[in-house]
Amino acid sequence: MRVGFLNINWADILDVFLVSVLLYQVYTLVRGSIASRVFLGYLFVYVFYLVVKGLGLGLLTAILQYFMGVGAVALIVIFQQEIRRFLLIIGKSTIHTNNGFLKKILRNSILDIKAKNLMEVVDASKTIAANFTGALIVVNKRDDLSKYVETGELLDARVSKPLLVSLFNQYSELHDGAIVIVDGRIKAARCVLPVADGVDVPSSLGFRHRAAMGMSEATDAVVIVISEQTGRISVAVEGELHSNIPISELQNRLEEYLSSDVQRMAK
Repeated sequence: MRVGFLNINWADILDVFLVSVLLYQVYTLVRGSIASRVFLGYLFVYVFYLVVKGLGLGLLTAILQYFMGVGAVALIVIFQQEIRRFLLIIGKSTIHTNNGFLKKILRNSILDIKAKNLMEVVDASKTIAANFTGALIVVNKRDDLSKYVETGELLDARVSKPLLVSLFNQYSELHDGAIVIVDGRIKAARCVLPVADGVDVPSSLGFRHRAAMGMSEATDAVVIVISEQTGRISVAVEGELHSNIPISELQNRLEEYLSSDVQRMAK
């Protein structure tokens, strides 16, 4: 089929459809952030480049082609967080274990490690909330948190209520920032976390809550955040903040999320 100067066949239609789906998925990842404006602007320039190339305007095509080449590198830098999130989604959907016996061993070992010290974390959260000192606690699931651990003071200590409470004491030098717990060990304190800055983030949220949301967007970790002003406990999971959680429900919520993927792997 010929439309003007274009020859269109079924492969071209399929190609356009797949590209449209891909662009839509990319847009949903960046929607609500400053990067979305950059994405739309770059997309507009690219469409303009295709039109100019189709019309045979050689000089303008060469200029835009150079801009598109340089712009592709700039996009990788600008969208590094979104690209990581996209790859994380793909990785989550393709992870599987084939051997049933190994699945059971994997499930039991991971569940034991994750659940072993949750009671200490919950008890510490209760005390911190009562003292209105504030806290930010990251508990890993499967993702590697090494780069966040390296931003803080390395500890590699056993999880315990007294240690957690003392670390978040207002007179402690390690009070600011987050504590990162990996496989039942406090790996570091005063860690720096990525901060959520999308338009969907309420302006009323403080820095701790934004950092909790940002960390849960960038990784599959669960983040406990305790308000210094109100003493309320919130939990950030997969980019969503669940606020004002009763202490009686905290451990159940943590166990449910930390064991969810492991249980699916064992089925």
